[in-house]
This record gives sequence, structure tokens and C-alpha cells, in this order.
Amino acid sequence: MIETNVLYYGDNLPILRKYLPDDSIDLIYLDPPFNSKATYNVLFKEPTTEEQSKAQVEAFEDSWHWTEETERTFEEIVDTAPSDIINVMNALKDAIHENDMMAYLTMMCIRLLELRRVLKATGSIYLHCDPTASHYLKIVMDSIFGAKNFRNELIWSYKRYTAASERFQRLHDVILFYGKTKEIKFNDIREEYGEKSGKADSHYKQDEDGHWFRWQKRKGREPYKIYLSGGRRMGDVWTIPIINASAMERLGYPTQKPEALLERIVKASSNEGDIVLDPFCGCGTALVAAHKLNRNWIGIDITHLAISLMKWRLKSKFQDIEFKVVGEPADLSGAKALSDQNKYQFQWWALSLIGARPYGDKKKGADRGIDRYYYFYDGGKTKKAIISVKGGHVTVSQVRELIHVVEREKASMGFFITLNNPTGPMKEEATKKGFYKDSFNNEYPKVQILTIEEILNGKKPDTPQKVPIYKSSTS
Repeated sequence: MIETNVLYYGDNLPILRKYLPDDSIDLIYLDPPFNSKATYNVLFKEPTTEEQSKAQVEAFEDSWHWTEETERTFEEIVDTAPSDIINVMNALKDAIHENDMMAYLTMMCIRLLELRRVLKATGSIYLHCDPTASHYLKIVMDSIFGAKNFRNELIWSYKRYTAASERFQRLHDVILFYGKTKEIKFNDIREEYGEKSGKADSHYKQDEDGHWFRWQKRKGREPYKIYLSGGRRMGDVWTIPIINASAMERLGYPTQKPEALLERIVKASSNEGDIVLDPFCGCGTALVAAHKLNRNWIGIDITHLAISLMKWRLKSKFQDIEFKVVGEPADLSGAKALSDQNKYQFQWWALSLIGARPYGDKKKGADRGIDRYYYFYDGGKTKKAIISVKGGHVTVSQVRELIHVVEREKASMGFFITLNNPTGPMKEEATKKGFYKDSFNNEYPKVQILTIEEILNGKKPDTPQKVPIYKSSTS
């Protein structure tokens, strides 16, 4: 039996093969990252240094270059895929050669084959495309899911303002909608008639509940109301606003999609109790929409940055939610292995252990020395703590640097999280800063040093009441 409400950390290809059985998923939504220019332009940027921004792309960087691994993946497709798919991939390789685009299509093809395997006969898949690759992906999708199972090219239309001067502004995204068979599950969701719908013309008015009606007059009878019923059938152009800078759901993730968009997809192609899969789940909007609409869900991502953000978002959006995370370090040895492998992945994972708040847009580039913020309540006001995470050798100078940042940012407290045990001088330096006194005159160490081992054993920062993190997302 398939396990649901699970976040998997790692490459989605081996995870799909190991954990997801055939014909087990009702709905798949994916918004795969794509290198449309020289840089990996769709992963969100770390607000400190370019080096940290770069670190986020390391996990998938080779997927956009033709390497030995890409060649092996292509050979696997040729050895195992149906002949129609092999013919298409060989034709594409002959046409566009062994370049970054072909590497991307190879990476996507092997994963789309697995996604078709896990999809139920009544299931649907929605592929959110970068316009640079959408036409190639359409060919690949036709070969894997069958051109006859293509349902729609959906256009998500929105308004925004760009600096484009040599082309028209790009004001839409493309979403390719396929079924696995002709027996797909599809709900005829509808929109309320609006003033410009063609139905609500000058003869129609709105009542106090917003429903459209007109007065019907007949000889010998009092006038009576006739209501428009059912709403307007949904078209393939969806006008849904992008997430504005002040929106409650905004997380500071440039490719974050609005919940309204994913809710529409989930409502259309699944029912309550069904299973929704997002194999490139990023900040987790598909998972939030699924949980909100009483669906089960599975999310996969290759960075701890995304996993930590999703843990934060799910716990703060749904206060009583229960879910499992697979692939994270479970003990000190696992934490050390992660730190040795990638210091940034370690940092993001460590921050998630204490529920640290992810960065928003407001401080981008201005927070050198800050890894994350931690918020708590005191006397009805929200207070801020600065967090610094270190995975390697630690010294007293690093504690002094944290103290300097706490003072510079006028923060109430500072937390130093370390993989290695702190030295005596480090503890002494932290102790010198004294205590933070809350509105009830309770004392809390102003600068606290916590080891990963202590946190894994249940220790948390010692503060007054912690802020419900999702509700404070605009603070």
C-alpha cells in the first residue's frame, strides 16, 4: 500500500522507482526547473552571496549538460522504452544534437516514463512548461502518453510589467494536460457568471448574494426572478493573478505559483481522498492545494532548501497536520555526512529542525551574516532572533560575529547552531551577553549555542511563545 502525506528528499527518479508502485497516483502536477539561459533561472536565490545562489543548482546542474551520465540515461531509454518513444528521442537528438536542451529532454523523458507508470488509468498529468522547451516537451509527452490522450494546452494568463524592449511582454504560462487513457477522471468545474460573461448583460442584475438574475414578466402574473444556474464552463485560458508582493501566501520564491491555480487543477482532476503527486514540488503549492481540498499527497524535491520550506509552510498553514519526511538525516552521523557533502544543504536542513522562518523578498542582499530569522511573541509584540549555522570547525570569533549582527539588526536574541561541540571561550562569549527579559520579567539567554545533537534530541531555542509562522509571513 502506498504511503501518502510524505515529503521525499532526493532525486525523484530513484524515489519514484523505489517508493511508488504502478497505477497508484490519481493526479500529477509538475513544474520542472529549466535552464532557459546560461544560468539556472528558476530556482530562487539565496539573499546573501552569489556563491550561495550557485550552490542551490549543484544538485541538478549536470541535467542541463550532455555528460556521461546523460549518455547513460539516453541509452537506458533506448534499451527499455517503447519503440515510438525511442524513435522520437533519436529524431530529437539528430535534430538538436547533444546540447543542453537535449540533456534536459533526456532527463525529463526518463522521469515522464516513470510518471506514466505510477499514474492510474483514470489519472491525469499537468506539465507546467517553460516556453523555451514547451514545444519539445509536447512532442515527448505525445510519444509517452499518446497524442490521443492530449486534453488541453492550458494558458495561465496574468498581468505583470517587465523590462522587455525588443519583444512583447510575456504574460502567460503554458500547462500541458494529458490523461493516461480516455477514461480520465474529470470534474466539470465552473466559474460564476460575471458582468462581461455575455450572459450577464443589461437584462441581468445581481442579488445581495452576488447571483445573477433577470425579471420575467408574463401576462396575468406578478414579475418573478429567473436565475442563471451552473455558471460558465471553464475555458482553456485561465486568468488568475500572480502573487503580489503583499499577499499572505507569498514566500519570497520567484517561481511560486498561486494557490488558486493549483486548486483549480486539483478540483478538476481529482476527488476527495485521491492522491496528488508533485515530483518537483519546490515550495509546495500543489501539496497545500491538495491538503486544503482533502486530497492525499506526495512531494519530492532534491534540495533541503525546498524540503525545509515545505515543512515550514505545511506546519504553519495547517496547525494539526501530520506528515512524514523521508531522506533527511536522522542522527548525528547522517548530519555529518550531509555537512561533508554540501554545506548549504546542511544549513537548510539544520534550520528546518527548529522551524526557522525562510527568507522573504524584503531583505534580499542586505543580510550578510544572517542565515534565518526566528520569531517569538512577547507582551503582544513580535520579536526577532538571528540564527547562524555552522557545520565545520567553530571558533569564538564566529560567536562574536553573531553578536555583532544581533546588535546591528536590533534583534532581541541570537542562536548559534553548530554541528561540532562549542569551545569554552565560545560559551563564555555567549554568556557575557546576559539575558533577554520578557514582559513578565522572565530571563532567557540572549545568545544561545545549540548543537545539532541537542536539537535532534529535542532541544529548542529558549524563548517566550513562538509566533505562528504562516500568519506572520508579511511581518
